[in-house]
Amino acid sequence: MNKKRRSIFIGAVALSVAILTVPASSFAAKKRIVFGGGPAGGTFQVVANAVQVYKPIKALEGYNIQAQSSAGSVENLRKVNKGKSHFGVVYSGHVYLGRNGLLKNDKRKYENVMAVAYLYGAPAQLVTRKGSGIKSTKDLVGKKVGVGNAGSGAFANADLFFNHMGIWDKIERNAMGYNDAAAAFGNNQLDAFWLFTAFPSGAVIMAAQSNDIELINLGKDAEESGFFKKYPYFSKLAVPANTYRGVATDTPSFQDSTLWVANSKTPADLVYKMLSVIYTDEGLTHMKAQKKTFKEMAIATGTNGIVTPMHPGAIKFWKEKGVLK
Repeated sequence: MNKKRRSIFIGAVALSVAILTVPASSFAAKKRIVFGGGPAGGTFQVVANAVQVYKPIKALEGYNIQAQSSAGSVENLRKVNKGKSHFGVVYSGHVYLGRNGLLKNDKRKYENVMAVAYLYGAPAQLVTRKGSGIKSTKDLVGKKVGVGNAGSGAFANADLFFNHMGIWDKIERNAMGYNDAAAAFGNNQLDAFWLFTAFPSGAVIMAAQSNDIELINLGKDAEESGFFKKYPYFSKLAVPANTYRGVATDTPSFQDSTLWVANSKTPADLVYKMLSVIYTDEGLTHMKAQKKTFKEMAIATGTNGIVTPMHPGAIKFWKEKGVLK
């Protein structure tokens, strides 16, 4: 064998040995797992992105977790139910209403959506300008109001609350995402805009940079109108003073619980592994570093606000942690 052929032969043998020594798992294609987030400027998308980029999540064997933007809560409910998304972020109220066929203009039952964990409380926030004369939701009659993306939790809850208050058909509704609404508000194209997201909201911070803003007291409207009695999955809270520039007092409001959910056919071992990675000291530190809102995430609060069935993988995890009996 001449030197050239010997060199080629040795190289081929070396390559074969190298291939044989690589773990078989390196050649196995990872299954793409979709985690539904939300629109730009909202906390839902921060949740999905934060999970996707966490190194121990990226290292999960056999799975590739990918965050995917969406209109928000209601769209995630529908996509997770159909299996188009394996995971998603959905408000507890929408999971409850969807499971029981009580969504507005939609009597289908979304029974394939199962709770995984409580993430944080999402409060309603209604932003206007100082001196606008808008002191309650009823003052919005005839005004231009941003009400969230169509298909989002913000839009659905605006529809719910404003209909309850008798003004939904009396305002000039503008369906748009939070950042777009803040920009339109800054350009005087809106008199007010509604959000249903954790505070501080980047969109409200943006609006406050170029406007003297006020937050409307939604808690007073909800209490006096019987909203809490009619929709008991909402709870009271206040947006603390100085959360936003120029808003120096606490502003009463109401909130729903934001849940991490999964399709019923999402593998139980995957749900269990992801919870085991995220709900560690290191995992929770990572989440809180993405947004202060996630400070509510903890083992102790893991099942808060869940009033619908949980995924088997989640049940196993929370039972082991002593949160579920």
